[in-house]
Amino acid sequence: MIKRVLIELPTWMGDCVMSTPAIKTLLKVNPDVKLDFIGPDSSLQLLKNFPSLGNVYKLDKSLINMFKTTKNMDPYELAISFRSSLRSSLLLFLINSKNKHKFHKNEYSGHQVEKYNSFINSIFGTSFSPEKQELFFARKSKISSTKRIIGINPGAAYGSAKRWSEEGFIELIEILKDNFFTVIFGGANEKILSQKIRQKLGLQTQEYRDLAGKTSIQELIEYISNLDVFVTGDSGPMHIAAALNIPTVSIFGPTKDNETSQWMNRKNVIVKLDLDCQPCMQRECPLKHNNCMNMIDANMVYKEIRRLL
Repeated sequence: MIKRVLIELPTWMGDCVMSTPAIKTLLKVNPDVKLDFIGPDSSLQLLKNFPSLGNVYKLDKSLINMFKTTKNMDPYELAISFRSSLRSSLLLFLINSKNKHKFHKNEYSGHQVEKYNSFINSIFGTSFSPEKQELFFARKSKISSTKRIIGINPGAAYGSAKRWSEEGFIELIEILKDNFFTVIFGGANEKILSQKIRQKLGLQTQEYRDLAGKTSIQELIEYISNLDVFVTGDSGPMHIAAALNIPTVSIFGPTKDNETSQWMNRKNVIVKLDLDCQPCMQRECPLKHNNCMNMIDANMVYKEIRRLL
């Protein structure tokens, strides 16, 4: 049995959540293992309470930081990376381990959760099926309201092509605001977007809570756990909601829903069109119209919310 493993976590929040079933598979094979995580601070914060966690090592984009971080690490029986980049190859080269494995996305098929899980199975010669995603957190942050609580996530870290229209969110909240308390999610770079939505709607303070740029990763998990329903594009928070079994309307456009939709959330509905140009997998619309998202109207989303609830 392996006793000590170093894992490089995925960079993107959604990918990090989707790696948790694979890490659980590793723990099935090696129940007494001590896991050390290395990666960006956001990924480390997301999984800070994961079982069997030992040391964590924060990486930034600097190669000097990578050299300094790995210089004094003790040897590992196994070192794995869930990333496919050249930087990950360099990282594994610097790690003192005779057993190193790097994820190559083109070697596996299916949903991203299945790809990560197949990667771990290939290392140990096992055939475990991926279980649910799982996040470990303390339920501290609460949202109090006499109404049902809807969360909206209008941004998308990967690129503008994945964002549903600002007008779509505004029209949807207008339809729902008499019966729902609105919580707006987003990163620090999406404060202006959330502010524009609030101002155009003329929401009163008792009708909403704007959390854009105001939460830590753990607080983000806690607040999403409060929701009655969540409306989001293909994003990291979408995968957090899946791990928490939050009823979710996921709006897809340029990305592949068969690979990155919510995993094992029975309360998930996907809204998407079927245009010839999708999925293009581009950060920005190469045709400059972003029709795959802009042509989805609020009534389509509202219909699915009603069906979910």
